[in-house]
Amino acid sequence: MSIFNKFFGKKEKENLDKGLEKTKDSIFNKISKAVVGKSTVDDDVLDELEDILIMADVGVGTTLKIIDRLEARVKKDKYLNTQELNKILYEEVANLLAENKSTQLDAVDIPENIKPYVMLVVGVNGVGKTTTIGKLSAQFKKQGKKVVLGAADTFRAAAVDQLKLWGERVGVEVVAHGMNTDPASVAFDAVKQGVETNADLVIIDTAGRLHTKVNLMNELSKIKRVTQKVIPDAPHEVLLVLDGSTGQNAVNQAKEFTKATEVTALAITKLDGTAKGGVVIGISDEFKIPVKYIGVGEKVEDLQLFNNQAFVASLFGEEAK
Repeated sequence: MSIFNKFFGKKEKENLDKGLEKTKDSIFNKISKAVVGKSTVDDDVLDELEDILIMADVGVGTTLKIIDRLEARVKKDKYLNTQELNKILYEEVANLLAENKSTQLDAVDIPENIKPYVMLVVGVNGVGKTTTIGKLSAQFKKQGKKVVLGAADTFRAAAVDQLKLWGERVGVEVVAHGMNTDPASVAFDAVKQGVETNADLVIIDTAGRLHTKVNLMNELSKIKRVTQKVIPDAPHEVLLVLDGSTGQNAVNQAKEFTKATEVTALAITKLDGTAKGGVVIGISDEFKIPVKYIGVGEKVEDLQLFNNQAFVASLFGEEAK
């Protein structure tokens, strides 16, 4: 089945190829060099492959899982030459992502039976959280959706101002009370405004202090409670934004946030500036939370709906099927 649809076309694939170029060079070009002169996939090849995947921040647990699957294929087929290695590795990585539900080709759609759809966006400072919200707003606005933003990251004046700028740029309403105001109050008013104006989507930005600060996690719980005073089943989505360029630190952040709140989807940003794009595979596998968006550049359209088939194809330098 073709990966191309109304949300993911050839232009998106080209941008994805470009954004993942450093990771492809780091992982799969190294694999090609590792098997030069080898006639079969033996223990030495698997050991080298293990080192390459770990260095690309795929993660130890996920890497060992991939290696175990490759070993099983080698034993089953009795003989596996190195030319087949890319194909088998491609299949196993794609299978891992599919198992973890990171395959949502229509995730950018808002459920028609939920209005407004409330999205709570969480993550530490510096991961691209507010920028991700701005880009999402632009994409939803382009689809004709009415969007309301809530500037509930009130601990940083820059965060409130940045969200206001995105609102002006995109043409969406921003509910803001300013710096050092109650974040939960902002969230409440944003959801209330979304209901009153018949908005399709309310996106709430939250504070991004270090993930080790317990009070931040308590604040997230409070924000969820007050939104439920307006819409009992809100928020409908909790999107955790992670900086892919930080590698295993992104994994640590995911651990802390998933302990503190129910994260339902992931956005992994800044993949274009790093060779650590393998972290997408590891995070998806470890947390069993769908990767919904990835950032592969500065432009609005470079925040892409995650397409696991296209992602793996770009890593391997393959054409999309």
